[in-house]
Amino acid sequence: MQDFGDELRRLRGRLDEAAAYLRIEALRARLPQLEAESSRPDLWEVPERARAVTSELASISDDLSRFDRLSADISDAETLNQLAVEEGDASEEAEIARLVADIAARFDELELRSLFTGEFDERDAVCQIKSGEGGTDSQDWAEMLLRMYRRWAERRGFELEVTALSEGTEAGYSSVDFLLRGRCAYGWMRSEHGVHRLVRISPFNNEGKRQTAFTAVDVAPFFEEVSDEVTIDEKDLRVDTYRSSGAGGQHVNVTDSAVRITHVPTGLVTSCQNERSQHQNKERAMQMLAAKLLSLERKRLADEIAGIKGEQQKVGFGSQIRSYVMQPYQMVRDQRTRFETGNIDGVLGGDLDPFMESWLRWSRAEGAAGHSERADTVAPPPVAGGAAR
Repeated sequence: MQDFGDELRRLRGRLDEAAAYLRIEALRARLPQLEAESSRPDLWEVPERARAVTSELASISDDLSRFDRLSADISDAETLNQLAVEEGDASEEAEIARLVADIAARFDELELRSLFTGEFDERDAVCQIKSGEGGTDSQDWAEMLLRMYRRWAERRGFELEVTALSEGTEAGYSSVDFLLRGRCAYGWMRSEHGVHRLVRISPFNNEGKRQTAFTAVDVAPFFEEVSDEVTIDEKDLRVDTYRSSGAGGQHVNVTDSAVRITHVPTGLVTSCQNERSQHQNKERAMQMLAAKLLSLERKRLADEIAGIKGEQQKVGFGSQIRSYVMQPYQMVRDQRTRFETGNIDGVLGGDLDPFMESWLRWSRAEGAAGHSERADTVAPPPVAGGAAR
């Protein structure tokens, strides 16, 4: 009869580590406070506050439930192992081995939580995909990236809401803005901020030549209340209205309900077209603008602290964070972590977790905040003609 005592002691040690990085004692103290607040009859009089309370309550309840289940399962496995060893009963060996493997796998998933150490990692994310060098291929690439993130979001149970899009001249999208809602959505999507490079035989090239296209992904944390984190002077804003385009209901293309907001001092632009009224579209666009302004300010401060000077590197060949090569071979490679796979169809189908997890571990190993903020300062690619290679 095999004794699993050593494996179970290691699992017990991992449980103690989990209690520390999940802050279990603090969560147990916080839980009754949130339960009392969530039961107040006037909770939803302030929707933003209500959403914050219910979201925090759900997150804490989930963490405590996972931790308590792991603790109980380890205790059950320890008891089963002790009885089997004492009685020399080898018939339980396979069951104990299965329990140990299952608990270890659940710890592997839980320990990813310890990698979300950023100030805003728990928040939802404001994202933009913007086509750049590569002409029509770049715009088609933007649509492919949106589909990839949508499928990844579905896998994780996240909600992806497209708030605005501009169609390409022949195919795809010139730009797409979307909100990603889910626990640690920003923490996950931080790994995607930067320039993505696609190499393939272009369906838009009559000569069948290989084409390289670049598209930028911008990611920032989302804030329900603009005033919470950043102050925006209305005098710095240019607000334009226009008719919505695309799916969205009978009001689309009938009223000038879509809103585009330009922050004149920085040149940042946000837009929203999928809400039912111009007021709602403006409110959502302001929320996204606040997120981008805060992200821009944090990057500026990080650059000053790190002493970064000189001109921004031109975005193009050699500046991408990840390459997706479909011809002459198939390979997806992250230039920062060196993680790669030949299953490009799987990646484009939403299998992004391995890339995101490797980036989270790399970011922490590289020195966390300072390095990761500098890595996030990739400028959007210039809009230009095709870049055949």
